[in-house]
Amino acid sequence: MPISEFANSFVCDLVAYEPGKPIEETARELGLDPSSIVKVASNENPLGPSPLAKEAMRDAIDLAHIYPDGGGFKLRTAIAEKLGFDISNIVLGNGSNEIIELLCHTFLNRDAELIAAKHAFVVYKLMATLFGAKYVEVDDPDFIHDLNAMADAITENTRLVFIANPNNPTGTQVTQEAIDRFVDRLPAHTIAVFDEAYFEFLDTPPDVLKHVHAGKNVIVLRTCSKIHGLAALRIGYGIAPKPIADLLQKARQPFNTNALAQAAALAALNDADHIEKTREVNRQGLAFYEKAFAERGMNFVPSVANFILVEVGDGDRVFKEMLKQGVIVRAMSGYKLPGWVRISIGTAAENARALEVLDSVR
Repeated sequence: MPISEFANSFVCDLVAYEPGKPIEETARELGLDPSSIVKVASNENPLGPSPLAKEAMRDAIDLAHIYPDGGGFKLRTAIAEKLGFDISNIVLGNGSNEIIELLCHTFLNRDAELIAAKHAFVVYKLMATLFGAKYVEVDDPDFIHDLNAMADAITENTRLVFIANPNNPTGTQVTQEAIDRFVDRLPAHTIAVFDEAYFEFLDTPPDVLKHVHAGKNVIVLRTCSKIHGLAALRIGYGIAPKPIADLLQKARQPFNTNALAQAAALAALNDADHIEKTREVNRQGLAFYEKAFAERGMNFVPSVANFILVEVGDGDRVFKEMLKQGVIVRAMSGYKLPGWVRISIGTAAENARALEVLDSVR
């Protein structure tokens, strides 16, 4: 009898999360020079990591034989001061993904429900399934979270509602007014999780933190993977009212964030020059693609993040054909969008190359 017969059935039935295809794997499979490959699949920072973060990591590596600060005192203090909170409101994670998992550890069980939008980050569904909870999917007209419908979907069993803002993979955002109305409707047994991984790319960001300050059942997730260019280090954080943060601290593993990641994140938080250069490259890249797609009559979703969703007919085919030419994009069939691909914003040269190859295969 196979060992899978003894595993939880909901794990066996899961489709594992598939990240963007790595450059090294692509080069190996296709016999390409890695330096010639353009990866615009995983919403990474095309400028690389914050220079201040790189310097901090070099300094920290001499103490790699010492366990990291399990409480992340310096980094949590810096985040708290920057955002106007107490250190007790800040929870560090091995990427903001770990905060998602900690929330599920803490609040989900077989009687609980998790609500998310139809075209939201697939990890929400994966986590709900892993914890045996009911996953409730709410339609998102025009690829924008319908917060009124999400509030209507809350039942006595709803424990978590995930709102990605901006949303991945659509690049859309919800308004301050919609957020405020939604939070006002939150019952005492439900937590609103605002996943703000792409927050720093917004020109007019909403203020969700005011609801945390007010002690509402709201947690905000942010990451250093995107604007700060530290995706390989896996470092993110949550900002929550103390009662929620205290529970998450109990659920996390000791030393869940490593010392190099903490040092790099601490330095990156104050690297204003790198942040603004990244934002400018992103603005230009979004404008480039939107103009190009409009000229070609291609359907796309206007984005406020560092990627853009475009309809290409057969996303899996286009992904494979572009891959053969050394350009990695992200097919969207896993997000119930089989006719679309998502393209991360790269440098001007990477954007031009990606568009050239897209034109040749569609």
